[in-house]
Amino acid sequence: MLEHFPFYLGLIVLIILLIMLGNRIRVAYPVLLVLAGLGISFIPGIPALKIDPELIFIIFLPPLLYEAAWANSWKELWFWRRIIGSFAFVVVFLTAISVALAANAFIPGFSLALGFLLGGIVSPPDAVSASAILKFVKVPKRMSSILEGESLLNDASSLIIFRFAAIAVSTGQFIWYNAALSFVWMVIGGILIGLAVGFVFLKAHKWLPTDVNMDIILTLVTPYAMYIAAEEVHASGVLAVVSGGLFLSYHRHRFLGSSSRLRGENVWQSFVFLLNGLVFMLIGLDLPEITSALKQEGIGFYEATGYGLLITAVLILGRMLAGFGALIVTRIASYFITVADKNPGARAPLIMGWTGMRGVVSLAAALSVPVITSSGAAFPHRNLVLYITFIVILVTLVLQGLTLPLLIRKVKLPAFNDHMPEEETAALLREELAKVSLATLREDHQEELSHSFHLQKLSRLWQNQLESDETVNVPANIKSIYKKILDRQRQLLLQMNKEEQRIDEEIVRKFLHQIDLEEEKLKLE
Repeated sequence: MLEHFPFYLGLIVLIILLIMLGNRIRVAYPVLLVLAGLGISFIPGIPALKIDPELIFIIFLPPLLYEAAWANSWKELWFWRRIIGSFAFVVVFLTAISVALAANAFIPGFSLALGFLLGGIVSPPDAVSASAILKFVKVPKRMSSILEGESLLNDASSLIIFRFAAIAVSTGQFIWYNAALSFVWMVIGGILIGLAVGFVFLKAHKWLPTDVNMDIILTLVTPYAMYIAAEEVHASGVLAVVSGGLFLSYHRHRFLGSSSRLRGENVWQSFVFLLNGLVFMLIGLDLPEITSALKQEGIGFYEATGYGLLITAVLILGRMLAGFGALIVTRIASYFITVADKNPGARAPLIMGWTGMRGVVSLAAALSVPVITSSGAAFPHRNLVLYITFIVILVTLVLQGLTLPLLIRKVKLPAFNDHMPEEETAALLREELAKVSLATLREDHQEELSHSFHLQKLSRLWQNQLESDETVNVPANIKSIYKKILDRQRQLLLQMNKEEQRIDEEIVRKFLHQIDLEEEKLKLE
């Protein structure tokens, strides 16, 4: 480990440089990192970057899922629940079936159980890759909300399929009613454990005399505690992290102070940035080891590559059909129930179908396939499963990742009116914040207002509805009053976001961020 430490440091520096290059040339960084890792792996003398397969899930998945849940909007998730649920569960299951049938039919020695294992590995699209690509092109808010929501849940559904298939391959038997009961427990148990652990940590933040550093450390421990607690009782650790993360994100203003929220956000962004960079680089670095292991199974390089391209084609075609299938189902359902959009058009499903890049979860699942079965025999076709997964990740990242921005520009998605325009929303929020601030001053602090020059200046500031970043210095004697006003503003924003669907939560969070910054400034003055 120590002799390779300079290599690991150099790898981190290279990741940073490649992401900077990706931003400069407007190419999603996962594509560059995978290709760079692939290139580095062929340099003679490069040490193999190995991680124990059993630790892959526990190292990468909990923090990545937790951060995604924390950044997601529960309001958007609920509003688009039907389309998100269909892509995250129905489409993933149908994709796994398609992969299983194709693998069983065209890959010698692949049983249906092994095909389902492969399907569970490669069925979930990668949210990191999609968000990195969509950063360079403008898409409607509804599409980004659906993709973010889908990415939270499809990991859970695919990994449940993967777990059952791994048991079936390892033991050689599959009892459907036991599997059904286990599935129910994994889903319900995972959600309940995630909520329970989240509630415990919420109370710990509130009751214990923590400071900012302790709060941040507790947030880093939280996803691992959720994941391990669920896995120990054979529930879904992924669903535990997702449900617990959404719960704590929704209540973040109840148990974290402004300093903890602001500094924790910076720590988490850096932490997740590093994890994502490492895992995509790991994808490329692993290829030589995987290809060399293929020879032990007597499978040629070109033959294995052909299998990988076949499965990739099944995945791409399946997701495209799912996108247009969702359009047809939505139109039929609109005659019987209220749907979020009666006529989404054909262009949005086309884009949704093409956002099928695979990445972190697929790699983690593939590397976690056990080396031996429960009987002590070698796990069948493990190296071929790894290689096919690598080809799927590489091809979807490069092919779809590089062409998706071009497709979005070519298709020219129509503008949807799910939310108010950003300028209109910002103006409305500023007006409401000014009203509640003035009301707090005039109703609760009338006497101080009549004698304080600074409070009168703040009053004029809000009266004129000036820009939210235009502030005045607040003297010590009125800091408590100003903090009370900031608390009222925060409560108003949270209430408006909860009650008004057309208000974009992303804009609300920007205003809340500004209030946190304003509160921090009070502590420094």
